[in-house]
Amino acid sequence: MTDSTTPMALTEIDPTLHEPLGKVPPLNLENAFVLGLMGRASKLAPGANVDGVERRKAKAGHAGLRIFTPAQPNGSALIWIHGGGLVLGSAAGDDRFCGETARDTGAIVISVDYRLAPRHPYPAALDDAHAAWTWVGDGAAELGVDPARIAIGGASAGGGLAAALVQRLHDEGAKPAAQLLFCPMLDDRTAANRDLDARTHLVWNNRSNLVGWRSYLGTEPGAADVPPYAAPARRTDLSGLPPVWTYWTDVELFGAEDAAYAERLRAAGVDVTSEVVPAAPHGFEVWGSQSELAQGLFGRARAWLAERLAVSA
Repeated sequence: MTDSTTPMALTEIDPTLHEPLGKVPPLNLENAFVLGLMGRASKLAPGANVDGVERRKAKAGHAGLRIFTPAQPNGSALIWIHGGGLVLGSAAGDDRFCGETARDTGAIVISVDYRLAPRHPYPAALDDAHAAWTWVGDGAAELGVDPARIAIGGASAGGGLAAALVQRLHDEGAKPAAQLLFCPMLDDRTAANRDLDARTHLVWNNRSNLVGWRSYLGTEPGAADVPPYAAPARRTDLSGLPPVWTYWTDVELFGAEDAAYAERLRAAGVDVTSEVVPAAPHGFEVWGSQSELAQGLFGRARAWLAERLAVSA
């Protein structure tokens, strides 16, 4: 039996993830020098090619874009936003996922290289994701994309940005076709709960979470006056949002906030498909991408996405 005051142990983790977990470097984001160094270093991640998928680069305002076009595109698209706690990561790190998603679904995938906090606090990352949406919409005819068949997705911090972008677009009158939210980082109030520090969640703990949210918001998380779209779990009216596929794990820091958001979406009448992966630390599909758990998750997410983006009969 574990609770929020029990340090996490390796015995709680699926044995098939032990080897890749051992290769995940520890984070010390509370050191400003280390944070800056890791943020810059993460932008140097090498890209990857997937057979049968063309990869090219473009620019939308401040955002770099990586476009993955399958051999037989079907007129749909996915705007994808990478993770990294709002302070780390790069679009190149998700090249294989994006390429394989394009290959398996027939969608053109547009991966967003957004500006990172703390150098670029809110709303820089969200504005970059919004610029990507505008770029796809403005170039839909040239891309061969149906504007009614564009989904938005992301992982971890990117999942939170995806949820925020969908909310912002909804308020602007736009209609994304679907949301694909992998273990999304949604609620700054989690970081404000210091009781969660004792759990020492593997890969991403609440002390790192505090750094991420503080860097992005430019103030202490948990305040009453967080701007609209900065923390998507704060939104009170979730009605009218597009269908959602989402997952979280039963041992990760974001589990409670993700479950609460999914339940509130359902209560608001949104079509929600959710999964809870057992015994896997946060972001296992990234650092344990070749595991059976991750490959199965990818397959189910892509099947759901392809169904939502299919041409209506």
